[in-house]
Amino acid sequence: MLEPRSRRPNSSPSRIGGQAKDQAVQVRAALEASGLDHGPISVFDKMAAMGLEPPSIASRARIFRERGVARQEPKKKPRAAYRRFVYPAPNACWQLDATEYVLTQGRKCVIFQLEDDHSRLAVASHVAAGETSEAALVVFGKGVAARGVPQRLLTDNGMALNPSRRGWQGQLVSYVTSLGVSAITGKPYKPTTQGKNERFHQTLFRWLDKQPIADSLEALQALVDQFDHLYNTERPHQGLPGRLTPQQAWDATPTADPPRPAPVPVEPVVPPATDQPFQPHRDPDNPRRADPDLPRPATRTGRA
Repeated sequence: MLEPRSRRPNSSPSRIGGQAKDQAVQVRAALEASGLDHGPISVFDKMAAMGLEPPSIASRARIFRERGVARQEPKKKPRAAYRRFVYPAPNACWQLDATEYVLTQGRKCVIFQLEDDHSRLAVASHVAAGETSEAALVVFGKGVAARGVPQRLLTDNGMALNPSRRGWQGQLVSYVTSLGVSAITGKPYKPTTQGKNERFHQTLFRWLDKQPIADSLEALQALVDQFDHLYNTERPHQGLPGRLTPQQAWDATPTADPPRPAPVPVEPVVPPATDQPFQPHRDPDNPRRADPDLPRPATRTGRA
């Protein structure tokens, strides 16, 4: 009985062996246990840094699906569907947002994260008991002391950040405006405008969840500072060209020029109101003149 000849090649030099698959899964598990990103791109970068020969990104994604360790997200919106924007230089725009976290015994606190839009650098972070204007001023002051004054500050429309759309000016807006910084906000109910900062929160949460729960604001601040250093200098950022670290992206481009502070307006001096009619000062030598410092009226010369 004749049967069709198999088209399978005698050898597959590019086929991924079982050992390489096991290494990829082990590296992914180690990254996940450390609270770091553990997708196919992150695993590729980690394996390359360890001196291992990593499979391609598509092959790793297929391996993770085969091993049942990847989370299936068929309804997730593709990246190409979003409208991306990025400012051309560091300090051209900072993004500031606050997110809630929990201490021991279920006590709630707030973490302010200040991020540079161009390089994704963690400019400054601040742990506070609540989302207040005073805490927002503290984290912005930290950022200015460390990296200089930005040209713009992008926030949401929260009361502690920028309530301009509600009809009044907050303390943070008043302060940054005095430095020449342009305070801008996203549209209401459009969180994708602050998408970089929202993604920044997720990365912080994933790392903090693998650390011991902090029992005080100071202990949590120490953990956040440790994360900022790791995030800026060691973790390749998938949103940056070449997957640079944020510090490398900051150093690669000259920072934007600091803004010029707006001149302080001088309020006009208004004389006090009085019911008495105005009495000009009279010159005793010439009663018709109201003030000796005023120029004398021109006199007519010549014959009529």
